[in-house]
Amino acid sequence: MDKTHVVWHAHNVSREEREALNHHAGCVVWFTGLSGCGKSTVANVVDRELHKLGARSFLLDGDNVRHSLNPSPAMLASYGETFAKRFGLGFAPEDRQENIRRIGAVAELFVSAGMITLTAFVSPYRADRNLVRSLVTSRGRADDFIEVFVDAPLEVCEARDPKGLYKKARAGEIPHFTGISDPYEAPESPELHLQSAEKSPEVLAAEVLAYLKKIGKINAIS
Repeated sequence: MDKTHVVWHAHNVSREEREALNHHAGCVVWFTGLSGCGKSTVANVVDRELHKLGARSFLLDGDNVRHSLNPSPAMLASYGETFAKRFGLGFAPEDRQENIRRIGAVAELFVSAGMITLTAFVSPYRADRNLVRSLVTSRGRADDFIEVFVDAPLEVCEARDPKGLYKKARAGEIPHFTGISDPYEAPESPELHLQSAEKSPEVLAAEVLAYLKKIGKINAIS
C-alpha cells in the first residue's frame, strides 16, 4: 500500500482565541433517537435560542447531510455508476457507520472553530456514536461531546410518522429501517435523556440550554 504522506498542519489561530471571540465554548450536542422522536424539532429550537443569545451555532440535520455530504448512489448517478457505487451511501449498517464517521469529522472541525455544533441523526449504533465521542474528545476536551437521547416509544414515533416512513417500512418498501427491520441501540449513559412523548420541544430545548450553562459552555453569553 502506498504511503499517503498526509501531515497535520497546526493553525495560527487557536481554538481558545476563537472561543474568546465567540464569548462561549465549542462543543457537539449529539441528538439521537428513532425517526419521529423529535430530534430535529428540538435541535432547531435549541439552535434558535442559541442564536438569540448571540452564540455561534449550526445544526447538522440527517436529511440535509444526506442531500450533500453523504448522498445515496442514486443521487450521484450523474457522475457515473462506478463513482456512485463507490462514494454513495445507503442505509445498510456499513453505510450508516460511514455516514456517522463523516458527520463526526465535520462536527469535530466545527468544535475546533469554537462553535456549538448540533447534530440530529438517528445514529442507531452505540459503537458509531462512541467513536464520534472519542474523536471529538481526544482532539478537544472531555466535555466536548454531549449525547442527548430524545426518547419516545416506537408506537408514538410511528403514530406521528411525519414523513410516512414507518408506513413504507411496514409495507416492505424501505429496507434497513431503524425500529422496524433494523435495531436501535439506545444510549446507556447519555448526558441528557429527553422524554419527548411527555414534554414540548420548547421545554426540552430549555433542558438542553440549562445543561450547556451548567457545564460552562454558554455561561459567558447568558
